[in-house]
Amino acid sequence: MILNGARQVGKSYILEELGKSEFDDFIRIDLERSDSVRSFFNSDIEPAHIIQYLEAAYNKRILAGRTLVVLDEIQSCRRALLSLKSFCEDAPQYHIAAAGSLLGVALAQEKDEMTQELSYPVGKVSELQMFPMDFEEFLWANGKKILAVQIRQCYSSNEALPSAIHDLAVALYKQYLVVGGMPAAVQEFVETSSLIAAADLQGTVAEEYSKDMSKYADAATSVRIRACYNSIPAQLAKENRKFQYRMVKSGATSSYFGEAINWLEQSGVVLKCSKTEQGSIPLKAYTDLSDFKLYMSDIGMLTKTSGMPIQMIVAPSNEFSTFGGAIAENYVAQALASNGHPLYYWRNGNTAEVDFVIQQDDNVVPIEVKSGIRVQSKSLNIFIKGYSCKTAIRLSLRNFGCDGIIKSVPLYAAFCI
Repeated sequence: MILNGARQVGKSYILEELGKSEFDDFIRIDLERSDSVRSFFNSDIEPAHIIQYLEAAYNKRILAGRTLVVLDEIQSCRRALLSLKSFCEDAPQYHIAAAGSLLGVALAQEKDEMTQELSYPVGKVSELQMFPMDFEEFLWANGKKILAVQIRQCYSSNEALPSAIHDLAVALYKQYLVVGGMPAAVQEFVETSSLIAAADLQGTVAEEYSKDMSKYADAATSVRIRACYNSIPAQLAKENRKFQYRMVKSGATSSYFGEAINWLEQSGVVLKCSKTEQGSIPLKAYTDLSDFKLYMSDIGMLTKTSGMPIQMIVAPSNEFSTFGGAIAENYVAQALASNGHPLYYWRNGNTAEVDFVIQQDDNVVPIEVKSGIRVQSKSLNIFIKGYSCKTAIRLSLRNFGCDGIIKSVPLYAAFCI
């Protein structure tokens, strides 16, 4: 199994927990730091020899079916990645789990180099994508599991939550906009109740991202990667949030920044939301690849990097500042991506735009995001009429309810979609 995801989302932790709870024992090998282990993989990927070597190197028995072997940061050793195919074909009795923060980046570089032997074991591994904690998981961490259940029940029934409970959920949602879903930041907030302390940890994560940009890209590309990443708050602050290369560098084009954006997407640092030109199934068939938005994969990281004052976010008000709309939109993008929805938005020329469009079974569902309680939207109605939608979703700070086919959903319930 390969577990993908951005740095600091908890991949190593969850695999160790898997080893502790479901196996008699586990061995975790950090391939980024273990030069000797990388050297061995580069010389031999025979499963029996690998097991013998790891037992000797870590002085621990590896028993088939009873020991979990965790290969962490597997993008650092492409031969280790290739060994997963050998284990699947020749030694399937062993349980091997791999984690990679920048596996997509490494594989893309490998293809660019036109290597004769692709490392990826196609068809031989199970894959999972790990995201930052969503708002429901934030509630669990803060001892609010019953509230999470109530929110899901109201989403299904369209019944409003009692006002006091709704207000509590809104207050927690605003805290989440600051803390975000990085497990270390959530844990810091749970232990200290300090939003500032949680935000400080996000600064550490940003430094890790910056180091990766230098380590896994050449000097010229790393400069472009940083420039694109740092421009995201300004890109989202525009009324038209389409990513514009000229905002990063005057006169720049997709050919100049394309590789940098691909790096950010493949590393899991950003979420790419593509424009669809039709509200018809399949949405992917009507995608305009040249028109897209970039969101940060964690809402807390956007809040931190944008410099948005914490007090403005958590204030007991039903309306945000202008940038509050960008924050709410990024939050919803993260929630949808965590639930496996490909991200699309729709725009009809320059006259109408719907923030997100998803497929549910054989239906296309438009999703409008409002950061406060003002919910008027001509664009949503244009889309509904134009594509004869059976249902639509409007996210705002209002309580649950219905307005014709438009389902009113509080922003805090985006994890239910």
